[in-house]
Amino acid sequence: MHDYDAIVVGAGNGGLAAGAALAQSGLKVLMLERHNIPGGSATTFCRGRFEFEVALHQLSDMGTPERPGTLRTLLDSLGVLDEVSFVSMEDLYRVVIPDRLDVTLPVDRQGVVDTLQERFPAEKEAIKKFFDLVYGYGLELYSFYRNPGGEVERFPLLKRYAFRTAGEVMDEFFQDPLLKAVPGAYWGYIGLTPNRLPFSYLSLLYVSYIEMLPCHVRGGSQSLSNAMFNRFLSLGGEAKFNCGAKKIVVRDGVATGVLTDRGEEISARFIVSNASKVATFTDLIDPGEVPKAIFEGMKGRTPSPSSFNIYMGLDCEPGEVGITASTTTILPDEDMSDRHFNQMRRLDTENSVMGFSCYDVADPTFSPPGTCQVALLTLRYAEPWLRVPPSQYAAEKYRCAEAMLRQMERVCPGVRDHIEEIEVATPLTFMRYLNSPYGAIYGFEQYMKDSLFFEASRQMPIKGLYLAGGWVTDCGFAPTIKSGVSAAGAILRQAG
Repeated sequence: MHDYDAIVVGAGNGGLAAGAALAQSGLKVLMLERHNIPGGSATTFCRGRFEFEVALHQLSDMGTPERPGTLRTLLDSLGVLDEVSFVSMEDLYRVVIPDRLDVTLPVDRQGVVDTLQERFPAEKEAIKKFFDLVYGYGLELYSFYRNPGGEVERFPLLKRYAFRTAGEVMDEFFQDPLLKAVPGAYWGYIGLTPNRLPFSYLSLLYVSYIEMLPCHVRGGSQSLSNAMFNRFLSLGGEAKFNCGAKKIVVRDGVATGVLTDRGEEISARFIVSNASKVATFTDLIDPGEVPKAIFEGMKGRTPSPSSFNIYMGLDCEPGEVGITASTTTILPDEDMSDRHFNQMRRLDTENSVMGFSCYDVADPTFSPPGTCQVALLTLRYAEPWLRVPPSQYAAEKYRCAEAMLRQMERVCPGVRDHIEEIEVATPLTFMRYLNSPYGAIYGFEQYMKDSLFFEASRQMPIKGLYLAGGWVTDCGFAPTIKSGVSAAGAILRQAG
């Protein structure tokens, strides 16, 4: 007799969704979380009178009640949609190269085309053709995944562009490097520069954000995490916080339970691991119980970048310091190639590609009256930070933060004078709080060989073990929540 039907390891998006879906179907479920709150990346923290969003900048795939997107449908199926409210953003993003380029794209396909054509009239026809391709390709991609069988002639655009990078496709259409920098700025959402980013992801980003509308969660992503967790509890689920999994117990190829870091061994028929795929098989399971195929499959994968973040609470409204869009990317120049990719592997943040979000632009109630908050970030790999001696860590952290603030001031003059609260996070911070390899925020890197056309089987060779989260799917809220629902569905089918 097992203590539980299922144990969920980790209360991130994937774990919360899996737990709620399993409890909703009547299973007895235990959730283990090493942190003291649910959410993983989908959390907030407080400093002074501000509640800062840890990681979320824009949600996609919500859609509307009349045209629901994937995320809205998933949340509705979990019974939490009515417990959370969302605020739509009126802009996709703003791109700035100080003194050279300042473009804000609206949430409208024709508006995007019109805005770019007005700024780059010499390439008016190329802009229209490029976005016709982006949409046509995106729609073929959606159709392909709904019904992948049949003749390849059904998908002429996929046949031509499936294995091209975003950079290659933009080079085919555009001449002006400044123009390429505007759609190319989306690379920060995946972590690979355009010369490495599969065109498929660029197309999906545009189609999903424009058609399914960018938004944020009122009250921050912690509100969504709390709603899923409360739903889980209301369905009879049990949880232990400040209680991580020390081991997933596997005997003769079958997952039989979990040994907690408190020394308790708890048995279950099924285990859902919301830990990273790397941690699950290298830290949580005895090596002798892991099939060699698992390690072979991970040999060619690399963790994504982490992030260097500055969280700022300002004692002014956004417009007072030149913040006009919910999401802004600051580029030092129009170069979208190896130089900026290699810079992510260095400690120094001088003249880096940076982005910042300010929810108060779309939702003036997000911060106290007369204030706003900003999350400023640049993508960085963790390795250089692992080499910094502890005695020098604080000095290096604030040196890098200072360089980023100088760059932001070129776009937002006087922003430094309005800082009321500030907190700085390095890749080591994300390693500690997310417990992800090298603090990676996007799971594995999504190179062409790792992209959705080469997706490996998610069938686990260890019976009773299922994975959820950004390390087994694409990154983002909708994919990770869907991964949890999918893991629960596989368990329910197995349980009959």
